Order: sequence, then C-alpha cells, then structure tokens
Amino acid sequence: MLPNRSPEVDAFMDALEHPMAAHVQRIRLAILEREPRLTERIKWKAPSIAADDVDRVTFHLRPTDRVSLILHRGVRTVDDAVPFAFVDDAGLVSWITSERGQVTLAPAEVDDRLDDLLRLVHAWVRV
Repeated sequence: MLPNRSPEVDAFMDALEHPMAAHVQRIRLAILEREPRLTERIKWKAPSIAADDVDRVTFHLRPTDRVSLILHRGVRTVDDAVPFAFVDDAGLVSWITSERGQVTLAPAEVDDRLDDLLRLVHAWVRV
C-alpha cells in the first residue's frame, strides 16, 4: 500500500457506487504513486489530493458519464504579489477562474491521457 494513501479515502472508494469509480480509482492511485509527497482526504464528498495540507486536486463526482477533476489552490483565493498564471501544455484544463480549472475525461480518454494528466498534476501542485 502506498504510504500517502488514506484509509478514509479507501473506505469511501470501496463504498462508492458511481459509473466512473474504477477510472477515479485508477487516476487517484496513479497520482499518489507518482507524487509521494501528496496526501489525500475526502473533501466536498469526493477524494481530494493535497500538497502541504492544502487541497489542490479534487474529484468532481456529479458527472456520471465522465471523470472530472477540479484544480484549485485551496478553498480560499490566494492573494499573490504577482498575478497567478499557469500554463497547461497538454490542453486538458477548462478554466473556471484564473486560479481554478476543470479537467474532464471521457472514459475512453483515461488511458490515452493519463500521462498528460499526471504531468499536469505534477506541475499544478508545485505552483
């Protein structure tokens, strides 16, 4: 078992009845494996990945026909000295605000875009 894997999230995922549960689980475990410094918990009734105890990537479970993740910088807007900017080289993010974006993958895209998503998360949790 991965050391950054949460028993709380494991129990949540075991009980989750959702058409995309297997894809959510695959992405969740791939992120935790690739990013051992990240932790996880349940936030907003879904798995959430945190860096330095600040939630940064939260699964959005309302869509049942696709996998959706919200990229954010915590629950509050961050007051930066310089305007925040992030470049999504893979073109995966639909920006909701300047510091909050959504990644949506159809089930057939998960395998093909997983490496792009992992690179995106790697960069995102470091800004």
